[in-house]
Amino acid sequence: MKTFASLALTGLLAPAIFAAETPPPAYQLAAQSVGVPSTVLFSLALQESGTRLNGRYIPWPWTLNIAGEPFRFATRSAACTALLIGIQEVGAKRVDAGIGQVNIGWNGHHFKSPCDALDPYQNLLVSAQILRGWYDETGDWTAAAGKYHRPAGGEAAARYRLAFGKQLQRVAGDKLTTLVVTNP
Repeated sequence: MKTFASLALTGLLAPAIFAAETPPPAYQLAAQSVGVPSTVLFSLALQESGTRLNGRYIPWPWTLNIAGEPFRFATRSAACTALLIGIQEVGAKRVDAGIGQVNIGWNGHHFKSPCDALDPYQNLLVSAQILRGWYDETGDWTAAAGKYHRPAGGEAAARYRLAFGKQLQRVAGDKLTTLVVTNP
């Protein structure tokens, strides 16, 4: 099991200040593999699982949302136990897991087991794949993020697009115009 220190060293928990220049390597690799701008994937993870830790805002890999209630765990093992209980109690379609908050009911087929969604590298890759699919449909990264969060659209997706847009602006900064113009 990885500790906080090892996650920080691998670039999964790099501070958002670092991301203003370049997202951490794990985000770059997952994003590049499916043609998503790494700033978009990092912004999505910040919006989905971001939390304050030691004065920094970072994505947290062992985050769950069970029936609309967020939970953060110190270890993958604790998150896995809660994930399995949550699936039993409320059903997989009401459980989101991991750094990208992948919905287990709709997208759990991307993982060998539900707890594999708590592997930050696998979760980032699946998140990037889902996001890319929505981008291919919408042609817009902010709209794709809204669909990622709430495929049915509506007010929840609109609020999410606004919040995601603020994260993306903070992460990409002046590079945002280039991102919109030059990425597929």
